[in-house]
Amino acid sequence: MRAQNSATAPMTIAVDTTTGSAPATAPPAGTAPLQGTLLALLGVVSFSLTFPSTVWGLESFGPWSLVAVRSTLAALIAGAFLLVGRVPLPERRHWAGLAVVAGGVVVGFPLLTTLALQTSTTSHAAVVVGLLPLTTAAFAAVRTGRRPSRTFWLAAVSGAAVVIAFTVQQSGGALSAGDLYLFGALLVCAAGYTEGGRLARLMPGWQVIGWALVLCLPLMAPASAVALALEPVHLTAHGVIGLVWVAAGSTFFGLYVWYRGMAAIGIPRASQLQLAQPLLTLFWSVFLLGETLPLAAPVAAAGVLVCIAVTQRAKS
Repeated sequence: MRAQNSATAPMTIAVDTTTGSAPATAPPAGTAPLQGTLLALLGVVSFSLTFPSTVWGLESFGPWSLVAVRSTLAALIAGAFLLVGRVPLPERRHWAGLAVVAGGVVVGFPLLTTLALQTSTTSHAAVVVGLLPLTTAAFAAVRTGRRPSRTFWLAAVSGAAVVIAFTVQQSGGALSAGDLYLFGALLVCAAGYTEGGRLARLMPGWQVIGWALVLCLPLMAPASAVALALEPVHLTAHGVIGLVWVAAGSTFFGLYVWYRGMAAIGIPRASQLQLAQPLLTLFWSVFLLGETLPLAAPVAAAGVLVCIAVTQRAKS
């Protein structure tokens, strides 16, 4: 089938950004990094289902319709949460960063990967997007001015090398037509992740993705109407489930826990957890889509897991 998502620090007192007051007690030392890691991992699991869900969604919708309706539904969900929570508008200085998140994560990555998945299998797309952790770490180093250790970079580059070798081996040395879309998706998504992780240190992570989604609503709502009118729609159970997951699961919930995790443990470390995403997507591609699991997958899995362990222990 063809188709198509960052070391333990001294204890600090967190300040409620709404009331401006300090909580009575601070979490025990080490709790925040552990919780951040778990949240980031939950985001990775959510993202690993994005490509298979997109494949399902493409059974019912055209690529432009799927992306536009997906973003519109996710924006409506986010807007409802923001309204119920009576969340005030972000400060003006944050809107530029939110625009980067919106352009990279809400629109750019879903659109480019959906276009790529029309000519690439889910497993192929998954291993190419496995380069995202290294791309995100590079963007974060430039954007935040933080410099991870040499050990961190060596492990990150090694993980990327494993992903590249796996991709080349599986494709017979040739790149598919959708690879340009996938490489473009890597760049825009890494920029969105980096800016979102920075903003998640200044406001709750769910508000970061929530306002980014709402920012896209004036564009994506009319785009949905136009795309649905131009592309044929054939509703199936798989198509509807795929649309619901990429809208509510990947785009809203996944990004919510992902940005909270990045804010707790840092962008570089969280990004390396995403090295496991291609392997999880390979599992879903077999379990949900019936694709054939490449024989080299267990070898790639072992190499990637070693790299994840090293990056999580490396001092940044």
